[in-house]
Amino acid sequence: MPATIPHGGKYSRVLLKISGEALMGDQGYGLHPPTVARIAHEVKAVHDMGVEICMVIGGGNIFRGLQGSAQGMERATADYMGMLATVMNALAMQAALEGENIHTRVISAIRMDEVAEPYIRRRAVRHLEKKRVIIFAAGTGNPYFTTDTAATLRANEMNCEAIFKGTKVDGVYDKDPKKHADAKRYENVTYDEVLQKHLGVMDASAIALARDNDLPIIVFSLDEPGGFRGILAGEGTYTRVHG
Repeated sequence: MPATIPHGGKYSRVLLKISGEALMGDQGYGLHPPTVARIAHEVKAVHDMGVEICMVIGGGNIFRGLQGSAQGMERATADYMGMLATVMNALAMQAALEGENIHTRVISAIRMDEVAEPYIRRRAVRHLEKKRVIIFAAGTGNPYFTTDTAATLRANEMNCEAIFKGTKVDGVYDKDPKKHADAKRYENVTYDEVLQKHLGVMDASAIALARDNDLPIIVFSLDEPGGFRGILAGEGTYTRVHG
């Protein structure tokens, strides 16, 4: 059976999770402004459908905490540096979205009041109700937690109906489709299968948190033009992770 989007393809509130690397374009590091602008345009297309959107963006294009700790840096310090990288990415995406005339708020789990709002749940919900796009930055504000876990946490707190995880491939595969021609794509996969088969959708903490709150994860290709909007309209190729 093909994966189906409920409500005839109608979600009213979703969280979009993308990696920091998605903002690099073909560069090996940092931000590629045309790529950021393209993703902002994809978000605008969904926003124009009346869907309430919050976002979490990783920081791996600038600094990855695990790599820092592997090179001898204290893990907590490396993770805090990674959180600051996500704030930089969030500000870049905010600028791109506001260039599309979408009111956007960056909400940081680490207080930096001059550049972002502090995280106050009820205020964040109110922004969504007013059709503003929210970008949650600085992860959960705690070391040892990934931005995948932060995305799942915030999606639950905001009562999102699903997490949309934008990747470089059009779903979840049993192995890397760019390296293996016989890689099999899943239409539907359970949380437990993702954990047991190490399918690499998100880290185990994020998957467990999604499972415990019955929050579906839609994995799709961010490189496919119009893909985000298409899936919300009931079209396109993706994998649905569910209970």
